[in-house]
Amino acid sequence: MSKQFDLIVWDWDGTLADSTGMITSALVDAAEQVGLPILDPAAARSIIGLGLKESIHALFGDLPAEKAQALARQYTANYYAGEAQIPLFAGAKETIIELNRRGFKLAVATGKGRRGLNLALEHCGLAPYFHATKTVDECFSKPHPQMLDELMDELIVRPERTLMIGDTSYDLQMASNARVPAAAVTFGAQSRDKLLGYNSIAMFDDFKDLSAWLLSV
Repeated sequence: MSKQFDLIVWDWDGTLADSTGMITSALVDAAEQVGLPILDPAAARSIIGLGLKESIHALFGDLPAEKAQALARQYTANYYAGEAQIPLFAGAKETIIELNRRGFKLAVATGKGRRGLNLALEHCGLAPYFHATKTVDECFSKPHPQMLDELMDELIVRPERTLMIGDTSYDLQMASNARVPAAAVTFGAQSRDKLLGYNSIAMFDDFKDLSAWLLSV
């Protein structure tokens, strides 16, 4: 793989961080806490990857502004109560460090907010290894291509030399919208069946296999 790309862009939740379960629980609990109908965990899981505003709209439609804001605040409180304990997938840290050592440009494109991503990078110690990051606070939510477009502009890499890695259809559609090749992982928020049909160049059921492919010569 290493000869094909100069820039590798990672989604965060469900791709590098094993956070899907915690995000789902935080959202389900928040809905109940603010008096909304009981939220199906599968539905909550399905919108991981979108920005919070877009996620709330996808799940509940046009809520009154005060209710939507209350839900966002409660979800954020629930999430940050456990964020520091979210682990990376086994081998993720070592893979990022090795890719950096080999001279790849590395970036993150995430539906997280800036505060959440910065805290996650600080907790796991990977901040020095990424050359640029984009969050939903600075860009349109996935699947809009803005995050990838801005990362490629900033790091001066062409679309065909860029690889997007993600665990949701939103990641893969964003890559398609930016004319960027994508690799899919099925160990995050969405299943293999959900990710089929998005023209990913590779699909991985285990981070170990993804790492081996990325580090192959």
